[in-house]
Amino acid sequence: MEYRPDWLAQVEEEILEPDRIIIDPHHHFWKQSSWGRYLLDDLWADTGAGHRVEKTVFLECGAEYLEGGAESLRPVGENQFVEGLAAEAAAGPPGAARVGGIVGNADLRLGAAAEEVLLAHLAASPERFRGIRNGANWDRDLSGSGDDPRLYLDATFREGFAKLAPMELSFDAVLFHPQIPQVTDLARAFPGTTIILNHLGVPIRTGAYTTRLDQVMIEWRAHIDELSSCENVFIKVGGIGMPVNGFAWHEREMPPGSEELACAYRPWCLHAIEAFGPQRCMFESNFPVDKVSSSYVVLWNAFKRIAEGFSEDDKEALFRGSAKRAYRL
Repeated sequence: MEYRPDWLAQVEEEILEPDRIIIDPHHHFWKQSSWGRYLLDDLWADTGAGHRVEKTVFLECGAEYLEGGAESLRPVGENQFVEGLAAEAAAGPPGAARVGGIVGNADLRLGAAAEEVLLAHLAASPERFRGIRNGANWDRDLSGSGDDPRLYLDATFREGFAKLAPMELSFDAVLFHPQIPQVTDLARAFPGTTIILNHLGVPIRTGAYTTRLDQVMIEWRAHIDELSSCENVFIKVGGIGMPVNGFAWHEREMPPGSEELACAYRPWCLHAIEAFGPQRCMFESNFPVDKVSSSYVVLWNAFKRIAEGFSEDDKEALFRGSAKRAYRL
């Protein structure tokens, strides 16, 4: 599903709190994908639209893998690709967002052999490489689900996962909300490894779940509360503008403004912040994936509306500090 610039351009807003410094801890780069092209100039067009975005973190998305060599090492090509864009960003104009961190992919089901892939990532990006993401999204009724409904509980996966902490690498977890207990179990088994839960745990509000939306919220809250007891876990607050989240903004003639977006997202965001505390929460854009639902200006205005009742210290954590600590920026 590709984002539509002309559709997004129908809603224009002034920037709220334009001086607030932001680290955007979640975006992707693609030369081409089902979400559309998204490269450095596209990122700069979004981050330079008025919000004061200081740094970003790239998250793996299967882009520009190596075409030859050992299959296990092919994800290093994505790291090399992004490292080149990050170097270009570092030499960019004053005020332009810098790519401060890179999270790549390694199949941790390789077990102890995953160490070779991690070392190759570190060699490709010694200053910016921060960790690994392995997607574990699985639901029997959703197309595009992974092939392992219990990936984070797998013993061989955990053998590979054990290689992260000694290399001072973190782990980004992404899966659907019924699976969040897997992250809790993983975090308790590896308390010395920093884990960052993506997209509020991806609450599913489509398909069979549309007939029990209240139950989805109840179940999600319980899982989030339990996970928050793990002090080594951070949570990304955002990333729920995807079709699977069921708000269906992309089906409308007009995109939402920040007040409407904040109203819809507020119950999810505020519960996560209450459970984890601002020091372990970070607002994220998930661009260009969430760009199918709103513009960058509108999204970050919505986050600023959601956070308006928080103290300045808490806002600093939500918009910059937590991401800075989680990704060692």
